[in-house]
Amino acid sequence: MQPQTLARWLGIALLVFVIVLMAANGTYVVQPGYRGVEVTLGRVSEQFKAEGFGFKMPLITEIHPVSIRQQTARETAECYSSDLQQIVVALRVLFRIPESAVVRLFRDYEGEPFAQLVAPRVHEALKEVVALQTAEQIVKNREEIKVRTLELARRKVGELVVLEDLVIEDIKLTPELERAIEQKMIQEQEAAKAKFVQQRAQIEADTAVIKARGEAESIRIRGEALKENPAYVELQIVDRWDGMPPLVVGGGPVLMSLSELLRSIPATNHAPAKPVLSPRSTR
Repeated sequence: MQPQTLARWLGIALLVFVIVLMAANGTYVVQPGYRGVEVTLGRVSEQFKAEGFGFKMPLITEIHPVSIRQQTARETAECYSSDLQQIVVALRVLFRIPESAVVRLFRDYEGEPFAQLVAPRVHEALKEVVALQTAEQIVKNREEIKVRTLELARRKVGELVVLEDLVIEDIKLTPELERAIEQKMIQEQEAAKAKFVQQRAQIEADTAVIKARGEAESIRIRGEALKENPAYVELQIVDRWDGMPPLVVGGGPVLMSLSELLRSIPATNHAPAKPVLSPRSTR
């Protein structure tokens, strides 16, 4: 092969290589759930790149993907309560980066957004909330701790990252504090039980008093009614009479009706006896 022909083929191969290299570096693809940040010679573009295929200036422009999906991160924070008890809180933070903050977050903050921006502020918010309550209150009011921490952390983070939710997975206390809280809760339950028994006894006593007062008032009202209306008793006797003759009590312990008493008396002559005249004595 002549040198001129060889040089021509080498030139063609070099041209093809440059074209392929330019084509490979002149296009980009942004995956779903991501936005691209365009950086040209160290200068960040103010507009992010949407997901999909696109062209860029080869060799001098780079597209950096930033996820806008919801992400989950786990953290462990050491805090102190208002009574100076050490508490270890296990958290799960749900967050995402909004489209409007993709470029600013990439330009102003280095490294992972959660580690550099979210985690420190969540820890700070949690410590501020925990420091206002005792260890016992923290254990009992877990939901309140979560809500207040999430609200405070959102104010600290601002609009760069959206905190979707905050989950408190576990609250660990020292063994001595756990035993003390458990003993106190047992005593409170026993006291509540005793108070319930006392209240029930008081209610039963009050009910008995009210019932007795009602019966006394009823007797008083009936007595006044009988005093004002003596014929009321006779009317009650007539209303309750069953049509049978009344019972008569005899000399002995015998209880019989009036008709039975009359039949038991033998028939006698009730006519008046004639006077007997004694003979007049003679002298």
